[in-house]
Amino acid sequence: MSDPMRPPVSPHQHRTTPLRPGPARPRASLRTAVVWEVLRDALDRRVKATGRESLDVLDTGGGSGNFAVPLAALGHRVTVVDPSPNALFALERRAAEAGVADRVRGVQGDAHGLFDVVERGGYDAVLCHGVLEYVDDPAEGLRNAVAALRAEGVLSLLAAGLGGAVLARALAGHFKEARQALGDPDGRWGEGDPMPRRFTAEQLTALVEGAGLTVGAVHGVRVFADLVPGVLVDTEPGTLDALLELEVAAAELPAFHSVATQLHVLGETPAAAEA
Repeated sequence: MSDPMRPPVSPHQHRTTPLRPGPARPRASLRTAVVWEVLRDALDRRVKATGRESLDVLDTGGGSGNFAVPLAALGHRVTVVDPSPNALFALERRAAEAGVADRVRGVQGDAHGLFDVVERGGYDAVLCHGVLEYVDDPAEGLRNAVAALRAEGVLSLLAAGLGGAVLARALAGHFKEARQALGDPDGRWGEGDPMPRRFTAEQLTALVEGAGLTVGAVHGVRVFADLVPGVLVDTEPGTLDALLELEVAAAELPAFHSVATQLHVLGETPAAAEA
């Protein structure tokens, strides 16, 4: 009998593979492990499809290079667009320390004026992580990111999840704030909420499809990590690895998307999806 919790496999649903070395392995890796695995697998498929070992990657809002530098270490050429000069300075230093300065380029800009600083249609992959929460028009921001893709390209979209915030406020005893977030159009729990906007999985997939892409996969990110006491992860032997494996196992199950702190959507251009 099939598992009712497990989604049916579609031609474009890409399974998350066992954990491989990624951007980080300490506790911080809990925040990036699922996204890293999905992204790395997607880029591996692009490498095979194009026959090129090195891809051109655009990281919008890439900050100090949490993903850009490890991707450059894999041999890809990465352009990071970020509005913060301080973040770009940190990116330059980080890339130099990792020995990939020749494959990482940082430029100051934002999603609204993206093509003032980068080429339209010039990238095999675009990362749009933590961007849609802050732009005035998420649909426009995402359309710009998609317009930067080549005919066969992939989009990695990561954004704050509504359900995870509601659950976190409720578990902290802030029930009115949890209820406020649940009914707020932007998913905010009050005036003091530092996050301008949150999304459901349905909203993000609608945005991706509205921008002309095929949804390849949806994953919940940090389903359990933000709920587990840090002292447990830091002191109990083997706990971090076990929690990472649990995060990866739960990430692709739709039942857990509604309680994830973040949501990741992999989008593909029609030509890439058919390849």
